[in-house]
Amino acid sequence: MSTIISMKELYALFNELESRIPLWQKKAATVSVSPVGWHIAHSALAVARIIGSLERSDPATYRWKFNWKRSLVFALNNIPRGRGKAPGSVIPADEITPASITADIAKARDKITALERLTARHHFEHPYFGELNLKESIKFLAMHTRHHLQIVNDILKSG
Repeated sequence: MSTIISMKELYALFNELESRIPLWQKKAATVSVSPVGWHIAHSALAVARIIGSLERSDPATYRWKFNWKRSLVFALNNIPRGRGKAPGSVIPADEITPASITADIAKARDKITALERLTARHHFEHPYFGELNLKESIKFLAMHTRHHLQIVNDILKSG
């Protein structure tokens, strides 16, 4: 199943994010108002929270519904910059440290392993894309993590 490939991709993306932790304080206002550490922590929080939501979902209540924003973004396999706003539940705490980022990444990695136990109809409600089933959720997690890793890399290039 493609879930395994996506899980491997998520692990690889988190290895890349983790390698950037020593540069957690770097900023580039022309790229983002947030430093590298914020993007890493946010990515980890998003993965942990979304997978937690998937775990708590009732597969029997999943209903697919067309969403043009989801269709466009998923077809492009890319999240455009500056279009969305992160919900409060995935905004890192005010005090970000290398230790807190490392802990956030460890939590996210633990949650990624939970994906193996879920069924295709487990789902979560995305604020812009609507209800995402397991396959769509995993695709979104990979796209979202790639999106923030690219921002991190752009910050590091410009600084």
